[in-house]
Amino acid sequence: MVKKIRNQETTGAADDATDEKLQKVLARAGCGSRREMERAIVAGDVQVNGKVATLGDRVNPEDTIIFRGKELKEKGQKSRRRVILYNKPEGEICSRQDPEGRRTVYAALPKLSGERWISVGRLDFNTSGLLLFTNDGDLANKLMHPSSVIDREYLVRIQGDVDEEMKKRLIDGVLLDDGPARFTDIVDGAGESRNRWFYCVVMEGRNREVRRLWESQGVRVSRLKRVRYGNIFIPSHVRVGQWLELNDKEIADLCLTAGLEATRSNKTVLPDEKKQRERHERKLRAGRGKRNFRPKGPARS
Repeated sequence: MVKKIRNQETTGAADDATDEKLQKVLARAGCGSRREMERAIVAGDVQVNGKVATLGDRVNPEDTIIFRGKELKEKGQKSRRRVILYNKPEGEICSRQDPEGRRTVYAALPKLSGERWISVGRLDFNTSGLLLFTNDGDLANKLMHPSSVIDREYLVRIQGDVDEEMKKRLIDGVLLDDGPARFTDIVDGAGESRNRWFYCVVMEGRNREVRRLWESQGVRVSRLKRVRYGNIFIPSHVRVGQWLELNDKEIADLCLTAGLEATRSNKTVLPDEKKQRERHERKLRAGRGKRNFRPKGPARS
């Protein structure tokens, strides 16, 4: 998906009010997250007005942008903002392709025409649970950015002795290899003795942060599942490996959580698309009897 835009020459003059960072424009067009677009620019995958773009370039609505051989086309109306929730199983990776041939999370998602799904954060190979995807790069960026301070809740099974002092240390904060980290809350789940479940909340999306926090205390994480991202929980009828599209109200609430105004007007859902969504939800609910194990009591937020 592409957008027509004009590149401003570096003349030393003040930036035009309509100028925007190139990676922001690409992300908003649904080409990927801002970080992915920064990497694409550095790799030489983007041209502006016939020249290879560089990181830091700014563009405006008269520039012509080519992304990986295709020109971004400005449409009369922006595409409808969409968000889907995916209940990721263990054994899937969050990359679009894998040299080792492992299954990726994108294989299970519905197809988009002229756009692509952008992952809101990642879960590692052995972690299951809630993943969000959107076709809006701005929303994805806001949801992932540390300044948005959005909590992520995990259900974790710990092998080892966990006492109140350990939980207090983890909430007060410990020093990891990449700096201080902490849980904002820990609540007991189910289990006894040395094999117990806990709900825990972090405010960042650092690599393997939950596992590393627990392992810093000498205990082992044997299972890990994300159960909440901001105000979004996994519905009970969405089983492992299944996805569900959020409705307009849920998306508006998610935008509010991210600190993003829900000003991107959603086009009316077409009758055929509405029927497809209804059929998909009925299919999910038909399997409601096969529920996944979920110990009692969510963490406090």
